[in-house]
Amino acid sequence: MFQWDKLQTYREGNRLEAKRAQGGLPHSLWATYSAFANTQGGVILLGVEELPDKSFRAVGLPDTEKLVTEFWNAINNPQKVSVNLLSDKHLRIMEVDGNQILAIDIPRAERVDKPVYINNDMLAGAYRRNGEGDYHCTKESVRAMFRDAAEKTQDMIVLENMDLSVFDRESLRRYRQLMKINRPRHVWEFIDDEDFLHKLGAVARGEDGHLHPTGAGLLMFGFEYEIVREYPYYFLDYQEHLDASTRWTDRIISSSGEWSGNIFDFYFRVYNRLVQDVRTPFKLENGRDRVDDTPVHKALREILANCLINADYYGPRGLVIIKSFGKLEVANPGCFRIDIREAVSGGASDPRNATLMKMFNLVNIGERAGSGIPNIYAVWQQQGWPEPILTERFSPERTVLSLEFEDKKSVVTDIMTDMTDILPDMTDKLSDAEQDFLKLLLQHYQDHEWIDNTTAQTFCDKSPATIKRYLAKLVEVGVLESAGANKGRRYYLIHTSRTEGTTK
Repeated sequence: MFQWDKLQTYREGNRLEAKRAQGGLPHSLWATYSAFANTQGGVILLGVEELPDKSFRAVGLPDTEKLVTEFWNAINNPQKVSVNLLSDKHLRIMEVDGNQILAIDIPRAERVDKPVYINNDMLAGAYRRNGEGDYHCTKESVRAMFRDAAEKTQDMIVLENMDLSVFDRESLRRYRQLMKINRPRHVWEFIDDEDFLHKLGAVARGEDGHLHPTGAGLLMFGFEYEIVREYPYYFLDYQEHLDASTRWTDRIISSSGEWSGNIFDFYFRVYNRLVQDVRTPFKLENGRDRVDDTPVHKALREILANCLINADYYGPRGLVIIKSFGKLEVANPGCFRIDIREAVSGGASDPRNATLMKMFNLVNIGERAGSGIPNIYAVWQQQGWPEPILTERFSPERTVLSLEFEDKKSVVTDIMTDMTDILPDMTDKLSDAEQDFLKLLLQHYQDHEWIDNTTAQTFCDKSPATIKRYLAKLVEVGVLESAGANKGRRYYLIHTSRTEGTTK
């Protein structure tokens, strides 16, 4: 890493700072140390200047050994730096063009060491890296890092100002039913709700000896109006942008008052929307049971669970999921608790809300061993889609996962080709009028994610009742599949190429 030719091109996320260091250590070095440690790490070059073309030139140091001694004395002084993250391996004296320079590798600080600050002042002495500059952390950023430094995760807190009336019992009933399906004959299956919540970690005994909700229990099963008493910024927002002429085509928010607003119910409402456009191959297990799950389904479950488990619910701006044509963006408050590269490579897991992770795992949602994010990347690679982009944003702290799917138009063309190929085989199943309707549907389907009765009326000069009958017949013969009920019923073409896991 400390080879000069590599440092000349090492600009990943502007994680490199050159300083001339004339007459001793530059004062700005310590702000940069704090900023790199509190962000993604970086390299400080002493005895180097940056040229207008962004390349570097070695200008040398006046007394390298003296500077190294001065550096170690300062970084080990708690009045100067809150924590020393470095060892001898992080410093390297290099000879470049006859000049000595000093390369200092600053690692990203572990969450238990954050915030890293200078001059014995946590608020005024903590910095973050933003672009090519070092900026003071906001008070909220400092508080967020301080929360993450705690040994217990945020959701383990016992909320002694609340009782068990904050829970939506219907949410709890659905959770227990789901657990019964996924873990039949579990030892908790027949215990009462209070005992179940206690064993689950949703309630705990306070100092008064009584049971009170934990943060995890409140978030998972609470009513939204109770949740915001503890988490004032709590807000869950799912948006679909599938029509350029409207602000959004569908939206689910936790504050609507139409449902509980907790994260358990949000998960299933949103998951059902996310997978509505995922093509399912016609595949039978044991020759009779249709298998409707694919790697893409599993990856979407992981994406959704991961953002809910790792959100900082005390942080501002809430959790936002936006689905549009060929794209999905998932953003939750709070930065990663480990290095992003480590998260992508897998094997490490440090959830912000460990009890929430346990609750999801008990109903077979989410991964425990740090394999969730690598699996998402692997699935996208298998599908031939662009690599996911995982980023951290600061002030306020947010983690954003951006994903792209296969181009809709090209996939629709494939579907139309498949459907056209099977039309001759439909002559004994469909009437002439129904075949004509199917041909019209294929011609117009490429402009829509789905078809409903109202949409079909725009290209078919038939009554709504007749169109309803045509659509029902196409479902019966296996050309279409439907979702929703009554006026909200939508129809999707069933892809016949058996390509597993792609989207409409």
